[in-house]
Amino acid sequence: MIDHIVHEKYMKRCIELARQGFGNTAPNPMVGSVIVYKDKIIGEGYHRIFGEAHAEVNAINSVKDKSLLKESTLYVNLEPCAHYGKTPPCANLIASLGIPNVVIGAIDTAAHVSGKGIEILKKAGCNVKTGVLESESRFLNARFFTFHEKKRPYIILKWAQTEDGFIDLEREAGSAVQPNWITNEFAKTIVHKWRSEEQAILVGANTVISDNPELTSRNWFGKNPLRIVFDHELKLNKMYKVFNHSAETIIIADIQHVNHDSGLEDVNIGIEFVDYKKDFFTQFFGILIKRNIQSIIIEGGQNVLNFFIKSGFWDEARIFTGQKKFEKGIVAPEIKGKIFMDVYLGNSNLVLMYNKTLFNQ
Repeated sequence: MIDHIVHEKYMKRCIELARQGFGNTAPNPMVGSVIVYKDKIIGEGYHRIFGEAHAEVNAINSVKDKSLLKESTLYVNLEPCAHYGKTPPCANLIASLGIPNVVIGAIDTAAHVSGKGIEILKKAGCNVKTGVLESESRFLNARFFTFHEKKRPYIILKWAQTEDGFIDLEREAGSAVQPNWITNEFAKTIVHKWRSEEQAILVGANTVISDNPELTSRNWFGKNPLRIVFDHELKLNKMYKVFNHSAETIIIADIQHVNHDSGLEDVNIGIEFVDYKKDFFTQFFGILIKRNIQSIIIEGGQNVLNFFIKSGFWDEARIFTGQKKFEKGIVAPEIKGKIFMDVYLGNSNLVLMYNKTLFNQ
């Protein structure tokens, strides 16, 4: 029982460290690691940026007296990797240094790892313990596990609605091409922060036509996501901001328009064709898997949001409610989930919820 409490204490620290890489490690998971000698942390580290050293390497490098490694325990929230990628396998490094004990939060279920790291450690004579704060470790990397286990990206729905339940006014022909703001500037900044944390952002063609959004993270310090637009008829043109060079853009068009001259040929714009009438999501997710896109935030209009809600393909919803009233317009989507946050941000309310099927919550 005492060992269990001690293991959880250090695993919590691994998870704290891992979170510091949020938004910067994809498509790699967030991983933190601590090294303990006689109930004292002598080294710690986390995976900072994709392509750089992994958490275990940073933790090992931070240990001043390397001779203590042979009598220490290494904690890590995810199974050490066993393959050569941007960096050498962490499992091999741990084994070669003779670290006798390794405590792991969750097994890496990606096909190229999935137990192989543990196997390397055990063959080297290492005492391996798994499943310490496993639920917390898996939840931390929900994007990574969703991608590898469900063969699709982690999907976040986001919209803003008025007090009386509308997301937009009815647009008439010739009306101004601009968004009808419902929330405040603080909420807008938060949305840009969210965009910088995910790999892709998606809207429908109608949103592009009505609002002419740029879909970037320009009000926050961070990378711009890949922009995806559902435009099955290829009716958009280069005049819209979503096709500027701030970020790459992909159009998802219907296969029946494959010979259509879109006029969108550009090094920054790609067109992917799918059959909208046949198993759309399998085709769409296949495109994202090919690009290794593990997370996507959907800011589309009513049709796109309801499309994902009705399909059940969503993991998280972020809903702003402003104090404005439209009295009539485009009705906000209806959604049910597990609410985990309900806060006021100035004059706007923000509700965050999870799909109850996410890791069987």
